[in-house]
Amino acid sequence: MSYNVLVTGGAGYLGSIMVPELLKAGHKVTVLDNFMFKQNSLAHCVADPNFDVVKGDAREESVLKPLLAKADVVVPLAALVGAPLCKQDPIGATTTNLDGQLMLIKALSKQQRVLMPITNSGYGVGESGKFCTEETPLRPISLYGVHKVEVEKAVLDHGNAVSFRLATVFGMAPRMRLDLLVNDFTYRAVYDRFVVLFESHFKRNYIHVRDVSRAFLHALDNFEAMKGQPYNVGLSDANLSKFELCQRIQNQIKDFVFLEAPVGEDPDKRDYIVSNEKIEKTGWKPAHSLDMGIAELIKGYRMIKNTIYTNV
Repeated sequence: MSYNVLVTGGAGYLGSIMVPELLKAGHKVTVLDNFMFKQNSLAHCVADPNFDVVKGDAREESVLKPLLAKADVVVPLAALVGAPLCKQDPIGATTTNLDGQLMLIKALSKQQRVLMPITNSGYGVGESGKFCTEETPLRPISLYGVHKVEVEKAVLDHGNAVSFRLATVFGMAPRMRLDLLVNDFTYRAVYDRFVVLFESHFKRNYIHVRDVSRAFLHALDNFEAMKGQPYNVGLSDANLSKFELCQRIQNQIKDFVFLEAPVGEDPDKRDYIVSNEKIEKTGWKPAHSLDMGIAELIKGYRMIKNTIYTNV
């Protein structure tokens, strides 16, 4: 079945992969983006008659509402993403990640479907050896996580929605981000050959950017069975500490050196392991392993070497 899909922030890291996949699946896609990073990440989509793009701010009701009125499905990707960026611009984070999203949810009809990106960083600091499931209490420790938890509650109260608690995303994309952990460490391994780790035992889960798109499309195809629920989305074999992640990178870049800092701390305090069993039971499985992603990034970094591909 074909839908009219509105993707806010669709020219960003996730959207630059997801929008072409939605088009390939036969949907009509409209992207609303402010192009704050001056990216042309959807240039390869403009020849498709089922694609349209609007340059504008998703926080402006007069811009958003006319586009929302035409949509069967909404994918609200517009956000200031990540704890460091939100700490750097708390007002922008609040107006975009919280106020703008709540405005969008309030404007929805009950018939409109929502595929909402959340973050599993809402789990904060988990219990040692215990997997975080969708029933685990949410204890966000960053402004980014706090906003995402509040938005998830609002969108699930809306009812006709699926929420994705995304693991830390990695992999190449047309609107690249070098500041994500796997992407960052692999970049440092390629160009610096070393990294200094703060609190290297802290664990988290990971997921390839293309598998994020596959999860959203899977939910759209199985919406009635999945709606009204949150789902962790990550690699079940990649609940890794930063030290373990560096070991995986070192398997492919032999002269990569990583050292534990004797002093200092990681500003991102999250530390947990995650169960992805719930979404896997719906029939979704990831197609891209961590090792595949690292190999892909190594090739990709032969093409880019600058700092414009970060959020902070």
